[in-house]
Amino acid sequence: MNDTPAARIAGSTKKVLDQIRDTGPDELVFLVATDLRRTDIRPTEEQVLAAVTVNALNDPTRRAMHMALAVWDALTSPEWAQGTSPATPDRRERIYELLELSDEARERLDDEFPSASQLDTMIVDPNHWTPWYDDERKTSHDFYWRAYRGVLEKKGWDVDALATLDRSTSEIVQRLADPSAPEGYQTKGLVVGHVQSGKTANFTGIAAKAIDSGYRLVIVLTGTIELLRGQTQRRLDMELIGEENILDGVDPTDAAAIRDIDYISTNDSDWEDGKFLQHGKDVHSLPEVPSIKRLTTVGKDYRKLRLGKDVLDFRRTGELVDKGKPVYAPENIFSVDARIAVMKKNTSSLRNLLHDLKNIRADGREIPALIIDDEADQASVNTINPRSKAEIAAEVKRRSTINKLIAELLQELPRAQYVGYTATPFANVFISPEDSEDLFPKDFLVSLEPSSQYMGGTYFHDLGGLADEDKGDPGRSNEAAFVRDLQADGDHDPSAEESEILEAVDAFVLSGAIKKWRESVSDSFSYRHHTMLVHESVKTADQADLAEKFRDVWSAAGYSSPAGLARLRTLFDGDFLRVNESRPQWSDLPMPEQFDDLRAFVGEAVDAITADSDPVVVVNGTKDSDYDAMDFQRRPYWRIMVGGAKLSRGFTVEGLTISYYRRKAVAADTLMQMGRWFGYRPGYGDLVRLYIARNIVDGRGKSYDLYDAFTSIIEDEEAFRAQLRKFAEIQEDGRPAVRPIHVPPLVFQQFPWLKPTSSNKMYNAELAYEGEGGTVKDFNSHDQRDDGVKNAKNLEAIRPLLMSLSDAQKFYGVNGTEFNGRYVVASNDAVLAALREISLYVPDQLNPTIRMIETAAAEGTLDDWAIIVPELGETYRRGVDGVELSITERRRRSDRPGYAGSERRHRAALEEIARLEGRLTLAGPTAEMLSTPTRGALLLTFAYDPELTDEERIEGSPFSRADAERVKRVNWPTDIPAESVATLISLAMPYASAPRGRIGFRVRRDGDDADKPIVDTP
Repeated sequence: MNDTPAARIAGSTKKVLDQIRDTGPDELVFLVATDLRRTDIRPTEEQVLAAVTVNALNDPTRRAMHMALAVWDALTSPEWAQGTSPATPDRRERIYELLELSDEARERLDDEFPSASQLDTMIVDPNHWTPWYDDERKTSHDFYWRAYRGVLEKKGWDVDALATLDRSTSEIVQRLADPSAPEGYQTKGLVVGHVQSGKTANFTGIAAKAIDSGYRLVIVLTGTIELLRGQTQRRLDMELIGEENILDGVDPTDAAAIRDIDYISTNDSDWEDGKFLQHGKDVHSLPEVPSIKRLTTVGKDYRKLRLGKDVLDFRRTGELVDKGKPVYAPENIFSVDARIAVMKKNTSSLRNLLHDLKNIRADGREIPALIIDDEADQASVNTINPRSKAEIAAEVKRRSTINKLIAELLQELPRAQYVGYTATPFANVFISPEDSEDLFPKDFLVSLEPSSQYMGGTYFHDLGGLADEDKGDPGRSNEAAFVRDLQADGDHDPSAEESEILEAVDAFVLSGAIKKWRESVSDSFSYRHHTMLVHESVKTADQADLAEKFRDVWSAAGYSSPAGLARLRTLFDGDFLRVNESRPQWSDLPMPEQFDDLRAFVGEAVDAITADSDPVVVVNGTKDSDYDAMDFQRRPYWRIMVGGAKLSRGFTVEGLTISYYRRKAVAADTLMQMGRWFGYRPGYGDLVRLYIARNIVDGRGKSYDLYDAFTSIIEDEEAFRAQLRKFAEIQEDGRPAVRPIHVPPLVFQQFPWLKPTSSNKMYNAELAYEGEGGTVKDFNSHDQRDDGVKNAKNLEAIRPLLMSLSDAQKFYGVNGTEFNGRYVVASNDAVLAALREISLYVPDQLNPTIRMIETAAAEGTLDDWAIIVPELGETYRRGVDGVELSITERRRRSDRPGYAGSERRHRAALEEIARLEGRLTLAGPTAEMLSTPTRGALLLTFAYDPELTDEERIEGSPFSRADAERVKRVNWPTDIPAESVATLISLAMPYASAPRGRIGFRVRRDGDDADKPIVDTP
């Protein structure tokens, strides 16, 4: 044991920080000195500071300092903070004052531990809420929260992520009703996370704090499959409920007594290894600490209790101090044990629970309950939308039945609080009019921010685009680093498909070998599970066939042969080593200098993958053995997993490193839920690869790029979350800018074949105006050409803006690009008159922008517009109905209506004229001359859009477009009619008109109907 003065000071400093973390900052050096008073050590501030700022990031004393600062930074309104806001410089200064640190020490701690508490977005209804969950309530009853936090600390959770979890769960719990209040009421909210981003950790934290504060019945509704329910049950048992509650007073040495306990009877390795939470105390004898009784187990969903109803009945078990008062009374609530049930959204389970609640002595009206609805957009929403296809009639009926049963549960438990969770915020869980009465999140909406370690959609895609020279560089391009294309058509070229499968399997074996090598060089790396996910079809027969293909490829791969090792060497040198060395963020993930160092570990990886003889397992629920085969709890699991829905929504595939994905889905939320490659990849983020189809052909011969589809969804989701953040802003009078009942699903459907969600869309509020100062917005989503009347109408609308254009002037763009353009300054009225006449694919797409222009003009932040028209060479010019235009060879898109967005070289001019703050490119003297604080910028470009031939026209499709050769100017006619010219519009509002972006609403009902949702059905 290290007994030097420095080590003693470090140990005492950690002890003090652990003690004051939950009570608030206090005189740090004095308290450390007090702890060391029986020694001859007299610690100085410099010595204490040295102990908490050692270079080793996982040093216990450093982590204790980091954790304490993060907790104090994130607290909402502790008494010691004296009104300072969370995560602000003022809060940090107050902390340092109480710690009694010098200015030098403060600067050092700021450098080492900057305030990083992420602020989740919260939209609340202030009119139906009584504050109750204050700091005193939190700290006086926090047994289960402290236990759960300790579990996460031991798992190595990032300090800032833990602080964020603490703050966000407290904010959600404080929005629930006080479980011990005389007058109870229901609240309903929705928490929007990201796919595989830690929603379970969030609702586990909420369950812990809810039980601590007095909620005595916790119902967790998982998805619709047993696999997910069992996984959720096990995680709650392992990290929250703990061994003492699972044993429920049974002597763990009594073999006969414990043989029916689920984790003992199944020889669960984590239970046997002591990895389940151990409270270290008899929770059944602690005053004001409830034990937790499980109403479900890892292998059993909720069943009728029959003679065992006492476990659910709060009035039969002798728990009430004063039987003459209700369960929720302060005299009783902290002596009553909690009950927890983890249930599928299954009609039998829900009916069983309702039956038992109605047949116990305790009245549902006296039970403080919390219902956590995981995957709230699945099955819970009442999608009463008549559809003619007989094969989905049963699904509609089931969804409506589940919704009805959850509503009945809320009626049976008037004090129940409903918190829904979803990772796909496109579903009508936001807006169903039926749910305004039962499940609509009328009280709060929360958008969770994932931690910096999360590998989500933005991690795999290059949102915003890249310069051409960066597209193949894994150091700059996420696509180059992680994504590998699947182009083969297995029906027409089976050998090409087999080659792609072989490369993906090679990547699985090689990444496994690298994991084995890392374990050999450092004890800090441990990889219990290593998996590959294969998903191509929801049909079980197709999955069986695909599994056979992978088995055949594996059998022929020859990983011990010279040919097999040569393939792996090429893949290592050209892919994995190159990617690892491309980014400094992976400098702590070691990689062998040469492939020869991996040869022995290739064999170890192959042995692990074939531990069950068959390297491939099909998981689709056709038989129970599927679930048994995918058991991450009992032992290490290294396999190729072929499946469908059972491996998508909500389920965590442990150790997932390689994904092979070829399935086309028709709903964005369905496609997004298939993105199991999102998540946390500790110690192997550089090894993750996504093999994804870039050319899926449907039965009608239509081609789809799945990677582009994911990019579109992620862009839409990021925009949605950004709008939620704007909704959460507070007005000058302190009221929220918008209440949950007024939030519409502002999701733009970029791909017509990829709907945001699968049911009818309804809206609660009408978007009145929208704009973001200085940011270029493109309006190029044109409807089908048809007879060209819309083209001619659009050109006629903007004709007045072209009448007084200047001579061509030089403008500059990104990366040294430039273009010639003519310009004119036009009035607001002239621009508005033109925009009001423009017709696009979505008829009212321009309306929110038009209203924003009107609003900015009324406020005096927008006076006029600079119109920019790019001027091309002589061969591009044509006279069109008396106007000379420079026409581009741009072709309609094949995957969505209209055209691609504006060129990057053009955008710089608009941004400079609109004075976008932080712009990186100077557009030249002409743009600078045109720029004023109250001037917008509008770009007009034109594309040749000829009448389609019969061969080019696709019946019923909005994607019909002219052949590429016909769009080239060498094939243009001398005279081009207005019907064959598409007008493309891009604009930027003055930055000062909306520096942070603005959204306004026109709520369709006021007065007595203000709280009712407003419905538009298409």
